[in-house]
Amino acid sequence: RSCILVSIGGKNIMLDCGMHMGYNDDRRFPDFSYITQNGRLTDFLDCVIISHFHLDHCGALPFMSEMVGYDGPIYMTHPTKAICPILLEDFRKITVDKKGETNFFTSQMIKDCMKKVVPLNLHQTVQVDDELEIKAYYAGHVLGAAMVHIKVGSESVVYTGDYNMTPDRHLGAAWIDKCRPDILISESTYATTIRDSKRCRERDFLKKVHESIERGGKVLIPVFALGRAQELCILLETFWERMNLKAPIYFSTGLTEKANHYYKLFITWTNQKIRKTFVQRNMFEFKHIKAFDRSYADNPGPMVVFATPGMLHAGQSLQIFKKWAGNEKNMVIMPGYCVQGTIGHKILNGQRKLEMEGRSTLDVKLQVEYMSFSAHADAKGIMQLIRMAEPRNMLLVHGEAVKMEFLKGKIEQEFSIDCYMPANGETVTVTTNPSVPVDISLNLLKREMALGGPLPDPKKPRTMHGTLIMKENSLKLVSSEQALKELGLNEHQLRFTCRVQLQDPHSDTDTLHRIYTHLKSVLKGYTIQHLPDGTVMVESIVIKVSSSTEDPNTKVLLLSWSYQEIYIYL
Repeated sequence: RSCILVSIGGKNIMLDCGMHMGYNDDRRFPDFSYITQNGRLTDFLDCVIISHFHLDHCGALPFMSEMVGYDGPIYMTHPTKAICPILLEDFRKITVDKKGETNFFTSQMIKDCMKKVVPLNLHQTVQVDDELEIKAYYAGHVLGAAMVHIKVGSESVVYTGDYNMTPDRHLGAAWIDKCRPDILISESTYATTIRDSKRCRERDFLKKVHESIERGGKVLIPVFALGRAQELCILLETFWERMNLKAPIYFSTGLTEKANHYYKLFITWTNQKIRKTFVQRNMFEFKHIKAFDRSYADNPGPMVVFATPGMLHAGQSLQIFKKWAGNEKNMVIMPGYCVQGTIGHKILNGQRKLEMEGRSTLDVKLQVEYMSFSAHADAKGIMQLIRMAEPRNMLLVHGEAVKMEFLKGKIEQEFSIDCYMPANGETVTVTTNPSVPVDISLNLLKREMALGGPLPDPKKPRTMHGTLIMKENSLKLVSSEQALKELGLNEHQLRFTCRVQLQDPHSDTDTLHRIYTHLKSVLKGYTIQHLPDGTVMVESIVIKVSSSTEDPNTKVLLLSWSYQEIYIYL
């Protein structure tokens, strides 16, 4: 589950607030005692940002806001705001109504939590307060998923949430500006995978489904209600149409009808092709795919069924799997990632005898296929995003340690930046070099250009002399004259004097003349003058000679020079 706390420029931001689907105890929710041991979270957090509606990113949100206590703003995109409460309510029903668990949020809490949500538009800069601003970018992955650029002063963080760098049949590819953040926090679900071409995978998928149908088998495709489900439905729908196939395709009802309704509503978040065809026909209104009823599972003959959830850990997909597992004609196609401990994970690792609830065992005879239609970035995609954003540091989250370690090495080698992969509860501190912007007056620039002769090499630094004035948090560099004028100050002259004694029986005038002649012969290239006021000037240093009062043979040389200085008190 994702729940990250970022402290930047004195602001505290929570990124995502997910729940762990593999636990039924306290470990299910994030440990909020890292933020505070007692009291509401509002005093410690400036805002909460949710990247998308998957429960491992938003499942603990009502628990955090209503049960632990948080009244500040929660930011998410419009589609996420619409779909989030549906998934939360669906999960609450399973947990509380079916399994009878206590210490869980209620329907009312979900509603109250959603009232705190501030919707985000893509590419819109939102001022959370005077210093903190956030901006959302398209992340692909699922409808409404967004990456966020968070900025406080000159420091910034980009958090990707889950993202996909390759466009698919219903969503576009993730994209971000070259925003050069101090740190990029990226998911790394597929840290070591480089996926084959999408076309090959789709062809393979259709071939397997078709072969199974031809030999009279039933095909189960466990999916999550939103995301891959729509992707594969579009794929099968077009294939059935093209091949004129008659076998029924079903979709387990409930969430999915709502899901398709939201795809229609937020059509602007889908890809170019769907938006284009939308005028003639809606790609989410399927001709060949019908709503599924429980009794259909026992029907004879071939069929394809999409059922939720995607990892076979509960619900309808698991019930159908139990019914069909004993027949080798049948097939289950796992289209995405499975967490350890789930039935999906077990059968993908080749387990053929499964222990079910109530000590019964299930023999798995059907064919098990895995095809990654996952909407996460693969290793190539992660590298591509780093090239896009050009971060100064990298932090990997949401992945498996061994795979992340490998990717970390690749990133550090290719981009020469530091890459971190903290465990749960671990803190990473990143040092930033804030740049201080200073305005330079045009007069000063012109004068410096005139002094410096031809233009210097733009790549080499050039020293400029001026006075730095700080006024109401802004800095400007101006010429000394302008600074005096602006601040109503007078110029001061500081004189520095140095006394040197030497033995010389001649008169003062004679001694001075001899010093002048000597300096003339030694200091070539310097401006040396013998002035009528009885002094010698070497560049800007004035030399005077006078006899010592104690001993007329001892001459005292007074060397003095002056600086023109301005004192400005900030």
